[in-house]
Amino acid sequence: MENKRLKKAKGGLFRIIFSRTGLILLMILLQLAILAVSTSMLRQYTIYINMAFTVLGVCVLIYIINSEDNPAFKMTWILCIMAFPAVGTLFYIYVELQVGTRWVGEKLKTLKLEESPYMIQENDIIEEIRESKPAMANLAFYLSDYLRFPTYRNTEVTYFPLGEDKFRALVRELENAAEYIFMEYFIIAEGHMWSTVLEILKRKASEGVEVRFMYDGTCAIANFPYNYYKEVRKMGIQCKMSNPIIPFLSTVQNSRDHRKICVIDGRVAFTGGVNLADEDINELERFGHWKDTAVMLKGDAVQSFTMMFLEMWNLDVKETENYENYLTLKRTWNTRWTGYVIPYGDHPYDNENVGEEVYFHILNHAKKYVHIMTPYLILDSEMITTLTRAAKSGIEVIIIMPHVPDKWYAFAVAQTFYKELIQAGVQIYEYTPGFVHAKVFVSDDDTATVGSINLDYRSLYLHFECGVLIYHNPVVGTIEVDFQNTLKRCHKVTLTEVQNRPFRAKIVGQVLRLFAPLM
Repeated sequence: MENKRLKKAKGGLFRIIFSRTGLILLMILLQLAILAVSTSMLRQYTIYINMAFTVLGVCVLIYIINSEDNPAFKMTWILCIMAFPAVGTLFYIYVELQVGTRWVGEKLKTLKLEESPYMIQENDIIEEIRESKPAMANLAFYLSDYLRFPTYRNTEVTYFPLGEDKFRALVRELENAAEYIFMEYFIIAEGHMWSTVLEILKRKASEGVEVRFMYDGTCAIANFPYNYYKEVRKMGIQCKMSNPIIPFLSTVQNSRDHRKICVIDGRVAFTGGVNLADEDINELERFGHWKDTAVMLKGDAVQSFTMMFLEMWNLDVKETENYENYLTLKRTWNTRWTGYVIPYGDHPYDNENVGEEVYFHILNHAKKYVHIMTPYLILDSEMITTLTRAAKSGIEVIIIMPHVPDKWYAFAVAQTFYKELIQAGVQIYEYTPGFVHAKVFVSDDDTATVGSINLDYRSLYLHFECGVLIYHNPVVGTIEVDFQNTLKRCHKVTLTEVQNRPFRAKIVGQVLRLFAPLM
């Protein structure tokens, strides 16, 4: 019991140190330190120091206003510089001058070029889609021609309405692996789920199957020792920690690997919101019942997830990957009954907000409804406008949120958007049994997307993410049925409830909303 309390305390402390909240606290402390030093030691120069920081701050503000950044990020930076003139200004300059971010961006461009021969779009597929829905064909063209995420036929999609459903299928497919296993996850944690997967990976590696496993550096905060990947390597598994965390020293680490990808033998791929942790499969209760979703692909579209994994794996590797060893054997039959599948990825180094563009497309081209499940609702002005415009146009827009949040501060910010959305006609429900971790959009019985991308700034602009866009595949109906079943277990949030929230809760949410892009 004592060890659990110590671990929990350690985890809480580390989360503060490594979080955006920690950055704000650090800026406040440094600002106070600068004021103290300038007052006591440089008293006779204080006026000149203040003038210098004022001029520098004005120059930085002019630069920010004229930059191409998202307006919400601009506003937050401007606020930080005005509140903490010395530290805010210097910190912004430090972030902009980061060499690491430029290096990562250039490396990703190189990897994309290496992969491009294996991400070729069949033009007749785009034309087929254009016959039924020109707007979807335009999105498919953008994703394939500009971003190298092809649209595929001949792909079976299985939807899992709960993490435990995905876990059972994952174990079954891992047991059938014969050539290679690629796994990339944001979170792994001690428990039944991870120990089961690890045991299979260890056994498969001993049988000669090539096993590569990658997890995000946030796991080193509280879940595992910092060098845990070295322990896994001793089991015969190729393992690495992506983007290790070093507090405050690099802004590269601000872009976490939030993807959940598993590829087996180039024949099957998994993605969605489910991490390798017991709460995701309701083996451990933390925030009530954990509602999560995932999909399994079998067929041509698996190849895109293979390439996405290898791109992330090779980000810190000098040697060129031999992609020929990991190609998906394309099916010889062509049929429209499986519809069209577009796996896509997103990262913060190309100025393309792919995940948000997919969400915008679904909202802007819906004819009847858009149904959404998301754990977070921290929106920029464009997303608010798009959601409310769709609702005002007579589209049924329903958002399912958690009733038991995992992060109180993120939930407090989300609730500040409720009033504006509800007044515009957006219906907001909270999942009464507990926490919703699913990231799902489904629309008009013909279009859906499932992936790792939340409706918040971090997922839409800062993280490495992935998803799969599904059009005219029978599984879209299955996803909508799950949404309706989930809705039966939800409570509809009314405008009266929003207005009657405690005054203190409203103030806290509104203040935190100023720093929403940093959350």
